[in-house]
Amino acid sequence: MKIVFMGTPDFSVPSLNSLINAGHEVVLCVTQPDRERGRGKKVSFSPVKECAISHNIPVFQPEKIKDPEAVDELRKYEADVFIVVAFGQILPKEVLEMPRFGCINVHASLLPKYRGAAPIQWAILNGDKETGITIMQMGEGLDDGDILSQRRVDIEKEETGGSLFDKLSVIGGELLTETLVKVFNGEIKPEKQDEERATKVTMIRKDMGHINFEDPAVKIERQVRGLYPWPSAYTKINGKGVKVFLSEALNENREGKEPGEVIKADRDGFLIQTGSGILSLKELQPEGKKRMNYSDFLNGNPVKTGTVL
Repeated sequence: MKIVFMGTPDFSVPSLNSLINAGHEVVLCVTQPDRERGRGKKVSFSPVKECAISHNIPVFQPEKIKDPEAVDELRKYEADVFIVVAFGQILPKEVLEMPRFGCINVHASLLPKYRGAAPIQWAILNGDKETGITIMQMGEGLDDGDILSQRRVDIEKEETGGSLFDKLSVIGGELLTETLVKVFNGEIKPEKQDEERATKVTMIRKDMGHINFEDPAVKIERQVRGLYPWPSAYTKINGKGVKVFLSEALNENREGKEPGEVIKADRDGFLIQTGSGILSLKELQPEGKKRMNYSDFLNGNPVKTGTVL
């Protein structure tokens, strides 16, 4: 098939590579404009742009895909289908209806659950046992198009936002190429989403990483996993910021201890009372230092029992 691919972050790249490896003709990659990043304000390319350049695929980077000039540019390529994977802009109706097979999206949840920008993290934050990939025909609303195919994926006990991101990005590429063959052959009957089961999720914000020790230990443990690698769960210990990268929720409480109180801080464990249950801190990163296990952390940052975080 003749394809225009739209995507921006790392998550999009396996889908682009799958299309190329399957022999499709990717005639154009559309991605977000180059941005200045870091303290040095160095201009960097999106992962999709880097991938496109490595395969000698033309790149188009409109500030707004809905601008008439951008729409006219897309029309020049006479593509059979537009594939959209975490592009980062809303497509206008004129673009959605341009290719003969419309616009097809790879979404990292089992729609209609988790419509929105951060379905991977929210699946872990909410304690779901499974998630998956949905290939859908795009409509004008937010992730409300007809379902073309889905694949379920178990969420492992120690799954993080980062590990699930990597896993689903690969599965998304595999399912996309399988689905395109069936779409081209007329073998798929699109399925309407059940609007009564639809849920929407918000973008992840940096302040969501702040640990509230009045929450149950199981919720904080999911926060640690779900928000890794960004923004990471964090707290203050001895007045200094500390990121928590690995923790374990223990189904026990200590009488007379308040949420956030340190009940053990030695080589045998770093245990914090929460609103319900005890949280064992396993791996941490103090400001300006490398990631380390709790024992190494306590060697350099002694914490007294009874301290309240």
